[in-house]
Parts: sequence; structure tokens; C-alpha cells
Amino acid sequence: MTLDEIKSLAEFLDRSTLNRISVKKDGFSVSLERMAQNAVFPAAESAVPQVTPPSRVLAEASESNGDEVIASPMVGTFYRSPSPDSPPFAQVGDNMAKGRPICILEAMKIFNEVEAEFNCTILEILVEDGQVVEYDTPLFRVKRG
Repeated sequence: MTLDEIKSLAEFLDRSTLNRISVKKDGFSVSLERMAQNAVFPAAESAVPQVTPPSRVLAEASESNGDEVIASPMVGTFYRSPSPDSPPFAQVGDNMAKGRPICILEAMKIFNEVEAEFNCTILEILVEDGQVVEYDTPLFRVKRG
């Protein structure tokens, strides 16, 4: 089973009313389960962050000011910092360089760093630390540049 097939299953689960999917193929099995909306998992201090595919940037912002929204590239738990005792990756007003981590999304006990796709300024953080987010959930309102 390829990573793309697993991602397709996760997206299918996200769009469906199912709570769990299990598939066996070519001697490989995978089970995916929907997380409870109010589940909160603390960040582990010893976890090694993984880099996720770039976050989705939605050109959904205000017609008047050209702001953009950085959206979640996956379902997971949003964390502003790498551990509870560490400072946040990004705060309102911060200028973020392309490739710099802006948050962590924890999915299936794996901590995935989400990096800025372009230079930007954080205008607003749209979700709470520890909040479970869905695919395409707006995370940050930003201004390019």
C-alpha cells in the first residue's frame, strides 16, 4: 500500500460519516480512526518533529486588504510550540521566513512541523493551542511579504 493510497483513505474518512476504516492489501494492513472533536493530547518533550508537506494557502482573504489564510494540510492536533515549556513558533506580528516552522500538527502520535511556504507576517492565529483541526481548517491569517 502506498502513502498516496493511505492519504486517500484518510481524506475519504474525513469526508464521510464513518468513524473508522480498516484495509488489508498485499500483506499490509492499515486502520484509520476519526479523532474526537474535543480530544487534546499534550505535546511530548522528546518527540522528534517531522516535516509535513507545505500547508495549504487559501486566497480567501478580504477583498479590501489582500490577506491570505494558511490552512491545515491534515487532520490533527494544533500546537503553537514544540513543547509546553517552549515559546511559540509564531505570534501575531511576527515576520516568518519561507521554510520556517509556524506550528506543529500531531497526527497518530507523530509531530509534524508545518513550515511557511513564503515570507509572511502573522496577522491572526485562528485556532487555539491543543485544538483538533480538520483538513483545510484555517490556522493563520497572514500577509505576504
